[in-house]
Amino acid sequence: MPAFEPFRATRYSPAMDLAAVTAPPYDVLSDRDVEVLAARARHNIVRVDVPQGGDNRYDVAAASLLDWVADGTLVTDHLPSFSIYRRRFTDATGQPRELSGVIGALEVVDEGSRGVLAHERTTPKASTDRLELTRATEANLSPVWCLHAYAGLSDLLAESGEPVGACTVDGVEHRVERVVDPQRIGLIREAVGSGPALIADGHHRYAVARQYRDEVRAATGRNDTQAELTLAFVGELAADQLSVEAIHRLYTVVTAADLTRLLDRWFSYQPTGAGLDTLRPDVLSKMDNDGRLVVLRPDGWGWLLPRPGVFDGIRALDGVWLEQALAGSGAEVAYQHGLPEVVAAVRDGRASAAVLIRPVSVAEIRRTADHGVLMPPKSTYFTPKLRTGLVLRQMSGLD
Repeated sequence: MPAFEPFRATRYSPAMDLAAVTAPPYDVLSDRDVEVLAARARHNIVRVDVPQGGDNRYDVAAASLLDWVADGTLVTDHLPSFSIYRRRFTDATGQPRELSGVIGALEVVDEGSRGVLAHERTTPKASTDRLELTRATEANLSPVWCLHAYAGLSDLLAESGEPVGACTVDGVEHRVERVVDPQRIGLIREAVGSGPALIADGHHRYAVARQYRDEVRAATGRNDTQAELTLAFVGELAADQLSVEAIHRLYTVVTAADLTRLLDRWFSYQPTGAGLDTLRPDVLSKMDNDGRLVVLRPDGWGWLLPRPGVFDGIRALDGVWLEQALAGSGAEVAYQHGLPEVVAAVRDGRASAAVLIRPVSVAEIRRTADHGVLMPPKSTYFTPKLRTGLVLRQMSGLD
């Protein structure tokens, strides 16, 4: 099983406004989002994590990181620690929630190892940007988000640590607490190291960490450097510790009428006669309760009801069903979280049609971990997203 180790974390100075200098993960940010965040504060983490400019942008990012450490904007702990990360928010049902996990350094294992598991197939994606940034900065800036089946992990994190940062952004309170007590560190290390970690978010980040580790091994002839580990947030794989939303499907190449026809063998289509502007969030709840999907077309929306028996023997995941129904059709699929964004894509013609799918259950996520099966790409959207910049891990100078 992979090692999980404390490390000397780098954090923003207590004098900094964390709401202004932290950011969502790089892979959910648009170009416009990056511009807005960079303009918000000259020390916003996107200036390092999502560098802009020409071929020298990675060197500029690395220089900025070093400058921020030198001038006290960023401060590195004197002792190795774990960081408890808590998020407080109100979920879509109106219920107050608190999700807790721990940030540490997770061992980078070889592809195919049972120690760190993927939970879904990944789409092709260039990793050059992340690899170049890691080479230049010699730092982990954005954590891989992992889940762990250890039933007592949340209990181990219940006691408060030393507060080292908090901010509230978009209705979500983010709080980080430092743990330096050797006994407690030992218990957390043992718990996370007792079984495999399931990657919830950050498959590409972890793959880049593996590439970087291999480069460092080749260059140094060593397998004991800081590149053997990478920044990771680990939370318990439990219903009360997860908030999972769906990532919906946008279709192009085929027309809306063709898509409906292609789906007809598998689903019965029930048009509502209502326009796209009538779609409300309560439709998502009805989908879950009634076991149905929704198709969006430029002329309105309707229900998709699975036909009896057609999916017998096929894993009960909407993404799997749609892959089965549209295999070989030529329809091209893209992925979009958020009902307003999906409606806008169909209305504006960026997609000829869309299908709203239901969130994956925690039971199915656990099955993935237990049996090593993979879900289709973009099956899960874990929320609220972790803030980049609350905890950084520098690899240089720590050996």
